[in-house]
Amino acid sequence: MAAFDEHANAYDSWFLDNQNLLASELKLVAHFLDKESNILSVGCGSGLFEMLLAKDYDIHIQHGIEPSKDMAAIAEKRGLQVDIGPAETSEIAPNTFDIIMFNGSVSYISDLDICIKKAFDALKTGGKLILIDVPKESGFASLYNLASAVDTWEHPLLAHISPADPYPIELVRSANWRTSDEKINLMQANGFVDFEYAQTLLTHPMYANDQVQDVIEGYDRGDYVAICGYKK
Repeated sequence: MAAFDEHANAYDSWFLDNQNLLASELKLVAHFLDKESNILSVGCGSGLFEMLLAKDYDIHIQHGIEPSKDMAAIAEKRGLQVDIGPAETSEIAPNTFDIIMFNGSVSYISDLDICIKKAFDALKTGGKLILIDVPKESGFASLYNLASAVDTWEHPLLAHISPADPYPIELVRSANWRTSDEKINLMQANGFVDFEYAQTLLTHPMYANDQVQDVIEGYDRGDYVAICGYKK
């Protein structure tokens, strides 16, 4: 949370400097969303994705949860109603939302199990939970973990293999990347069924911003993966 408070502008700037990567990820975020649904965004950050979903896909998300006060302030200026605080301790009324999504926030949550439990209770019957993030087994996460271990992007081990404009090291340091299987197992343990998967960023991270990339089914090769499960 402290990292995002101190570097809220760096988060937005990085995405806006990597427009093709941003557009690829936005396509994946929109993939399992419905225009008419009541959607909660957990870890909504600055509301950048929510703003672009409304602009480019006519998908309007009004509610968010965000622990960083600085990020939440930006999201509120972009039209979200934000509950400021950790997802683990947030109070969400039961049977309220059609869709709950965690976009890029899973790796910054300490107790994901309790958050998934809360999401299950807060969803209406037939609703869906969507976890979207960089999986630990991906090329991006491997680079991020290496950069975190050496505490810099300016290291010989990362020379000629990292993106030209890498994710801010301050935000890399505070992440705990989880595998897709870990997330699926937690969702299954908390009652979610009928899983669907989608992925994008299918090239080496060095080339992720060269062009807008497609969204395809599965979770076996993408550096950004969406896992969708239903409450029945």
